[in-house]
Amino acid sequence: MSTLEASRRTHGLVRITVAYVIAVAVAALWLMWGPATSALWLDTLIADLLATAVIFGFSRHYRNSSFYDAYWSVIPPLMLVFWWWRGDLGVDDPRSWMLAIVVMVWAVRLTANWVTTFPGLHHEDWRYAMIRDNAGRWSWPADLFAIHVIPTLQVFVGMLPVYVALTRPSAGPSWLVLVAFVIGLGAVLLESVADRQLRVFAESRRPGEVMDRGVWGWSRHPNYFGEFSFWLALALFGVAAAPADAWWLFAGAVIMLALFEGASIPMMEKRSLERRPGYQEVIDRVPRFVPRPPRAAAHG
Repeated sequence: MSTLEASRRTHGLVRITVAYVIAVAVAALWLMWGPATSALWLDTLIADLLATAVIFGFSRHYRNSSFYDAYWSVIPPLMLVFWWWRGDLGVDDPRSWMLAIVVMVWAVRLTANWVTTFPGLHHEDWRYAMIRDNAGRWSWPADLFAIHVIPTLQVFVGMLPVYVALTRPSAGPSWLVLVAFVIGLGAVLLESVADRQLRVFAESRRPGEVMDRGVWGWSRHPNYFGEFSFWLALALFGVAAAPADAWWLFAGAVIMLALFEGASIPMMEKRSLERRPGYQEVIDRVPRFVPRPPRAAAHG
């Protein structure tokens, strides 16, 4: 990395850090001194949306919606700490510690991966520009809702099982907590392996070459499968606390699955086919989402 590239990267990270400090401060001020509602989860949601509005302001000012990228992993652990503090379970509850470990390990890994791959504010996720361009004269509302508000709501719904687990005494089987813990850590491990393998591949990739090695040979999107599995683990933690609410505690995981299958994966695959025609062979052979052995290559 050249001196100029390092400088641009550092300056970008500093600006984004300032944005998040201000966003979290605004949310905290609301939670401490804002007009409280009758529900802790609703107070948190309002604070979450206020923080999102701050990040959106920075995105518009710098004309780069990638200011929002780290929001996905930075805010959930803060929610967890706040709910645990305001709940009645105390610091000696083993279930809460297991849940906290899963969320913290996931958040640290994902945030660290974003930091190490962040090139600077001259770069923006290509999907954001595409969303704004497709919106035409509605690009401003598309930026606000599609890129900022809707993902915030998706993550908040995904975190509601954490709220349930941290604010209610356990009413479900203890073995389910262990299952959730193992799935959660396994999901983080899969994402870590997938990201590392992709990073190594990118460093030596030849023009037009496609990734089909390691876990990427068993799933075309192992990182998305790992991410879905993480949110599924959170749902299981919630069910272990409140089995009677199982019918809605999986809503966050289902929303994440719909996001990946309905938007993220189709967008990624379309772009890969446009840039690397050889990717069609990977589509024909490697499973789309759930990891499993690849099909044998066709011989013409």
